[in-house]
Amino acid sequence: MHTLGLLSGSFLPDSITEQLRTYCRHRLNLIAAAADCTRKMQKYLRLLNIRLDIVVRDVTGITGMAIIEAICNGETSPEKLATLRNGNCRKSEEEIAKALQSNKRPDLLFALIQELHLYKQYQLQIADCDVEVQKAIQQSINTDESRKQLKTTNKPHKRVNKNAPKNFDLNQLSYQYFNGIDLMAIEGVSHSTVIALMSEIGYDGIKKFDTAKQFASWLRLSPNTKKTGGKIISSHLPKGSNRLKIALRNAANAIGNLKDTHLSDFFRRISFRRGRASAISATARKLAVIIWNMILKKVPYKPPTDYLFLDQKRKLKIVARIKKSITKFDLKPGDIGFADLSLSTTP
Repeated sequence: MHTLGLLSGSFLPDSITEQLRTYCRHRLNLIAAAADCTRKMQKYLRLLNIRLDIVVRDVTGITGMAIIEAICNGETSPEKLATLRNGNCRKSEEEIAKALQSNKRPDLLFALIQELHLYKQYQLQIADCDVEVQKAIQQSINTDESRKQLKTTNKPHKRVNKNAPKNFDLNQLSYQYFNGIDLMAIEGVSHSTVIALMSEIGYDGIKKFDTAKQFASWLRLSPNTKKTGGKIISSHLPKGSNRLKIALRNAANAIGNLKDTHLSDFFRRISFRRGRASAISATARKLAVIIWNMILKKVPYKPPTDYLFLDQKRKLKIVARIKKSITKFDLKPGDIGFADLSLSTTP
């Protein structure tokens, strides 16, 4: 059936990318399992009448973990537990103490201890997985000696999520992995977006797509237009999703919360007309096109500072098409009926 063209082609990554994909997908499963433990810890704390989720933003943060460990070690005094508050916590010790009035049920405390142990075990496994991810990325970089000499700039404005790898600099490794292409310069693109691109398709894999439209269509971010009799009856996105599409949609959702950037302005224009869901899909497709052009054409990310209206865009396209035709057919002003201005003299 394949020799007769009855089967469509599928994307197959190289061996290094396939190994990296296995590590990253397993890492996501570990993060999901750790998040499930976090939800269960919140449940048992609430049943113990300890409303830690009200006074701290993240129960697995510095303040939250210190208080949970103290509770599991047998501490019941709200005042002593409140003294474990970190200096960055917005709530005062008095407010935290009021939320930590425990009913001291031993069965719920036992379940909380078990979930805390599981959460710590998952964090150790995630750290071990990060080591293997770094080895796989470094193995791909070592195939080309010129990549090792590449250096990028630090990006302190990029917020590092708590689930991002912490034992290596992903900003530097991604710059070397993509051979000097700084994808982190795109607003909204975070560590999770870059690592999803590296693991799901890889640097060599994206080159298998001849155009940016093919890449966006493979991601199922292009509308599946259906016509009958010259009339469009449907133009919805095709069904199906993959991890890279989800990562790009998450980045597009983050772009929608930014202000005064090229992509955030594009997001708001689409959101005003079609709603936020359509804006996320459109911005994710735009991100895919930008990434393809940056990697394949080796151009840096330089967003336009001025917004062009629709008639201005059409004018630029028409002028570019005319210039291309003039160059292709080697036309002169006299060949198309224009006077040769170079021979005219001013009075």
